[in-house]
Amino acid sequence: MSDRRFRDRTEAGRSLASLLTPYEGRPDVVVLALPRGGVPVAAEVADALALPLDVFVVRKLGVPRREELAMGAIASGGRVVLNPDIVRSLAIPPEVVQRVVASERRELLRREDRYREGRPPADVADRTVILVDDGLATGASMRVAAAALRDQHPARIVVAVPTAPPTAADDLATLADEVVIASMPSPFVAVGASYDDFTQTTDREVRDLLRAAKPLPPRK
Repeated sequence: MSDRRFRDRTEAGRSLASLLTPYEGRPDVVVLALPRGGVPVAAEVADALALPLDVFVVRKLGVPRREELAMGAIASGGRVVLNPDIVRSLAIPPEVVQRVVASERRELLRREDRYREGRPPADVADRTVILVDDGLATGASMRVAAAALRDQHPARIVVAVPTAPPTAADDLATLADEVVIASMPSPFVAVGASYDDFTQTTDREVRDLLRAAKPLPPRK
């Protein structure tokens, strides 16, 4: 089992692309990145495989006054996934949940507008989607993204990350058609432990990478 380290997200993306060559140049495939850290990884994948690139935004729904604790998440397209155990155990009223969802939906739309700069979201219906992040720890964001993406009726969902725990593939088996992981350290400490440089990706970097990416061709 591989436990390799990556110099940075660029190198991680190139390594990941080498495992995804069956998708190279296919007109029915699009790469979607979870911003922000997933974008430089996905940009390398998309560039190496001559595929279009877009973002798929996921926002955590934090418990009021305990925002680090997630009671769910919202993803591009508006899909909301709640953690019923958290909601029930903390007796969070429905109106509070709705207020947090509304707030995070506004932030999600703001970020999508900032990143896409007027470009429409990728039409993924009947296409194969390669969903990319810079790594998985709990996998919560990726699970929400995959579930939300399924609502848009892609032909196939491929989750692809440079690093994740050895259990990640099994954890995502019900949501993704394929899971590709370049490195699975055991024991798994954190995503950043697989990188020499894990500097936070900026909004400007995300915008620059998306501007430079191959656009998704229109439907014929």
